[in-house]
Amino acid sequence: MIRTDELGRIVFGCGNFGGLGSSPALRDKGDDRERALALLDHARELGLTRFDTANTYDGGVSEQVLGEWLGRQDAGFRTRIEVATKVGNPVGCPPGERPLSRAQVAHHLDESLRRLGLEQIAPYYLHEFDPSTPLEETLEALDRALAAGKIASFGVSNATAADLQAVIDLTARGALAAAFTHVQNGFNRLETGDLDGVIPLVRERGLRYVAFSPLAGGLLSGKYQPDRAPPPGTRLDAAPGFFEPLMTPASFAAIAELQQRATEHRWTLSAAALRFILDTPGVDALIIAPRSLEQFATYGIGA
Repeated sequence: MIRTDELGRIVFGCGNFGGLGSSPALRDKGDDRERALALLDHARELGLTRFDTANTYDGGVSEQVLGEWLGRQDAGFRTRIEVATKVGNPVGCPPGERPLSRAQVAHHLDESLRRLGLEQIAPYYLHEFDPSTPLEETLEALDRALAAGKIASFGVSNATAADLQAVIDLTARGALAAAFTHVQNGFNRLETGDLDGVIPLVRERGLRYVAFSPLAGGLLSGKYQPDRAPPPGTRLDAAPGFFEPLMTPASFAAIAELQQRATEHRWTLSAAALRFILDTPGVDALIIAPRSLEQFATYGIGA
């Protein structure tokens, strides 16, 4: 279960608003505007103050809906919350352009600020690393955004330990070094690779590690069974094959082990999965993306 003093470690993810993530093939398969706004209202009622989106989630619809909701909130609430968004996913880059070029970062940052109705973003994530653009050019774009007051901090996502070290080396001095604060990677009971390199480096450097996909696409909610078709309307039903690498005997053995712990503590399987992440040294926070009001309680939040 999530204690009241741990609510600051729970980030509300808006990746299901409109579509499911950034994939054009999954546009309009997520939560409609009314449901999204209701979920955000409930998140605030429960005490959540950190929100995460990206410029490519449903082609910008996620930022628009979150921005609409933020515009309805009182000034006091808006000053004490964290709103993160991202840039650099290739699906948001026009043909012939480079996802993390100086020009693309500047353009998409302004678009994100407009859709969100904000003057500043913190943290601003590099969604993916861009092999077509020198990292120095991307960091220069972030340095300009920092100087202009458009971002207050930045982070990286989908990063290896080598990626992190490269950013650390190139931001060794100056304002950008202090502004590099966050790492957002996939981490859960079935995907623990970051324990070997990324998380130790994050701890050494004093960065904040944010785990996405805490339920491994729903596998750690117990809704999927081996050798059975995924239930209609679920993420694996909408995107067959996306989590196929995790559909293994080893994964289902780990799920059974986690279920035993959940039973011992009278938790749901989902709550046990979140507990595993929060109890991992070096993890600052995790991202949830509930599709209904009832799921908050299933996660152990507000139950």
